[in-house]
Amino acid sequence: MINQDTISKIMDTARIEEVVGDFVALKKRGTSLIGNCPFHNEKTPSFNVSVTKGIYKCFGCGKGGDSVHFIMDHEKYSYPEALKYLAQKYNIEVEETVQSPQNIEAQNARESLYIVSEYAANYFSNELWTGSDGRAIGLSYFKERGFREDILKKFQVGYSPDSWDALINSAVGAGHREEYLEKTGLAIRNDKGKLYDRFRGRVLFPIHNFTGRVIGFGGRTLKTDKNVPKYVNSPESDIYHKSNVLYGLYHAKKSIREFDNCYLVEGYADVLAVHQAGIENVVASSGTSLTTEQIRLIGRFTQNVTILYDGDAAGIKASLRGLDMILEEGLNVKVVLFPDGHDPDSYMHHVGAGEFKKYIETTRRDFILYKATILMKEAGTDPIKRAGIIRDIIESIAKIPDEIKAAVFIRECSSLLQVEERTLLSELNKMRVAKFKKASGNSPSPQTQSFQQHQSNAYQPCEDGPPDNLFETSGPYEATAPTVETSIDEVQEKEIVRLLLAFGHELVTWGGIDNMYIGSFIIQNLTDVVFQDKLCGLIIETYRAEIENGHLPVASQFIQSKDRDVADLAITLSTSPYSLSENWEHKHDIYVKDESVNLKSTILGGLFHLKKAKIAGILSDIANEIKTEADPANLEILMHKFMAMKGVEKEISKHLGITILK
Repeated sequence: MINQDTISKIMDTARIEEVVGDFVALKKRGTSLIGNCPFHNEKTPSFNVSVTKGIYKCFGCGKGGDSVHFIMDHEKYSYPEALKYLAQKYNIEVEETVQSPQNIEAQNARESLYIVSEYAANYFSNELWTGSDGRAIGLSYFKERGFREDILKKFQVGYSPDSWDALINSAVGAGHREEYLEKTGLAIRNDKGKLYDRFRGRVLFPIHNFTGRVIGFGGRTLKTDKNVPKYVNSPESDIYHKSNVLYGLYHAKKSIREFDNCYLVEGYADVLAVHQAGIENVVASSGTSLTTEQIRLIGRFTQNVTILYDGDAAGIKASLRGLDMILEEGLNVKVVLFPDGHDPDSYMHHVGAGEFKKYIETTRRDFILYKATILMKEAGTDPIKRAGIIRDIIESIAKIPDEIKAAVFIRECSSLLQVEERTLLSELNKMRVAKFKKASGNSPSPQTQSFQQHQSNAYQPCEDGPPDNLFETSGPYEATAPTVETSIDEVQEKEIVRLLLAFGHELVTWGGIDNMYIGSFIIQNLTDVVFQDKLCGLIIETYRAEIENGHLPVASQFIQSKDRDVADLAITLSTSPYSLSENWEHKHDIYVKDESVNLKSTILGGLFHLKKAKIAGILSDIANEIKTEADPANLEILMHKFMAMKGVEKEISKHLGITILK
């Protein structure tokens, strides 16, 4: 177990914008940072990071937390694993207390898969650089292909001896269990129960996750035997899911953000070759066909993808199949076509790093125009083939969610294909209507379509955020939060908790009160209030107990609570989907007062509104009792209670400036 001093040091050191920024491209908006949520698919950012509060909150899916919770949610780590990850990131030494063997085994079941994978990566790398076969076979292969040593070491490239159990014997001898070698796919058990090495006699490319941990391998054979598969990849495991991984992303993510572009290649060696050319923002699809999940991974860092595929016919066809998926996710796609017979790896070594970079920069083209040129050249003068290809191109344009981009491509293709723009637009609209019908499962009437279009235009956020003039008529805020029906009690109770978290450490500056914190003031004024919401009540009672023990709680205490429900509520109440539009102040000289400017009004208003809601509930209960009470004596007591409560309500309303109609 990690001791509390180490935990406190980690929490104090970790910066939420740096931790989240390793996984999500963030942009500044107002006082917060925003980006596309990594926990659900979205094209309009709703994921907010508050640097001052050290928390994140997605107003789309509801996920929220601090740096530790982010790593736990994103990497599926346990609490101790997330702390150790942050400690490693910030070079903090982790001090642990002794745990029982049972707890260690339970905690380390998944961790053991990472540990044995890292051991294997180091073993393969060591064999490449120091083993006799590794140097003679593996290292010679890479050097013959022109790879520099620094690139090979950067990607931990290795070699597995051509032996049935070399890795197994080494790993077991180092204390690793066969169970984890088998679960990671490093070893396979045959029909007779004998365990043997999966990657024997191959050069190895370790596959890293977002945080740099080894989760799998790609192995290339150096044999010419056609019966031996050229590449063998790690199977699916608890830590490795092919469709969710991009080879090289750990090394590329910083550069992708910096250049706002991601180069996508097919193979492991292609990634190494492009890095050797000085281009680091490059990834590969990790031995699988490109998946939607992989495209969304790229979309977290940039909206721009450049495909670097083989120049042969098969490579061209492969690029055309995969790129429509990228368009559908709203990304901008460009293509670089290498001379026939070359892939990124071979072309870089053929012309050198400098010429390779120059070639990419000068030859990349928009995918739609690239597709139109390639296919029309293939169709020649055959009118039927040309008509089919034109429809194929329009199908790609129909996948682009951005209407303006689609319109631009229609105009460009009209000129390139020598077809009237009106004809292409008509075909585009037919495809979109067909797609809508297929998705909805029915054929709506024109009136329904018109209404649905109106609703979509009125309420759906546009790709780049709402236009400025929207806020000139709808109010001073740049977002619209969904409304959820809740009781008045719950709303007011949550407001009191929010005020405690936001202003509890401020001093009371009204009523002649000296040296009292607002947190203590609020708690003193809640002695006669019973909270209906259990989580709100738990926070209030925790706050009260801390004050009675001589401590004034801070918001982070609840945000970092081990009770995830408490933490989620504290995060939700400490964040807001709204941000003030700069246009109100800069363009129109309209100033919206911050609630902290007049804390007396803010705090007393919150308390009085809560008490008014509670009084309304009491009055309703008494009124119901009066209706059913038959005993005159009891009825008179109830009437006195009712009038007394009405008097209290009147006094509260007077403070709030509310007139009660009788």
